[in-house]
Amino acid sequence: MNIQPEHPTRREPRTPDFTLTMDELRAVTAFAVASAERALPLFEAHRPHDSRPRAALEAATAFVEGDRRSRAQRVTAPAAHRAAKESPSRLAFHAAMAAGDAAASAYLHPLAEAVQVNHILRASAHTIRVFEMCPSGAAGNSVERIANLATPVVIDILHRYPRIGAGTNRISRLVHELDAKLRDQSPIPLERHDRALEWR
Repeated sequence: MNIQPEHPTRREPRTPDFTLTMDELRAVTAFAVASAERALPLFEAHRPHDSRPRAALEAATAFVEGDRRSRAQRVTAPAAHRAAKESPSRLAFHAAMAAGDAAASAYLHPLAEAVQVNHILRASAHTIRVFEMCPSGAAGNSVERIANLATPVVIDILHRYPRIGAGTNRISRLVHELDAKLRDQSPIPLERHDRALEWR
């Protein structure tokens, strides 16, 4: 008897747990870009002919500035991640990952899952890691500096998601630390709502 293989069933999309507007998604992406672009020169110092992380930040910035979400973010984010994995330098790896994560943040999902916090904060965590590893000791209080970039809109969005656990690697611990700091700090004055763009 010839038994035909079953076709894989397509998973139905989940019903969103809350609403995320395009302006809110742009605020999240602006925060990620403001972090990641500070690390980009350190990637380009190691790999000056690799434009993939810069292309990811350009696609993210285009969305922040009013363009629609498009294939540009979907394509450049994994391309920047591949650039990270191909880099022999761990510092350049984290800088390229930050750029890729900034482009990917445009696709934050409105699902009440702690893993979604990575879309909001992982670009910043990779940026902090870059400065922790920088030979010049430029880290300073990087978590504090990145937290100061977060707008009231970003913090409000963060509160819609469960807190994320610390995980086992340095990036997941930095995401956890930044998540806790942003949730627990005093409310940010509304006049600072454009600070993420100003830092660029």
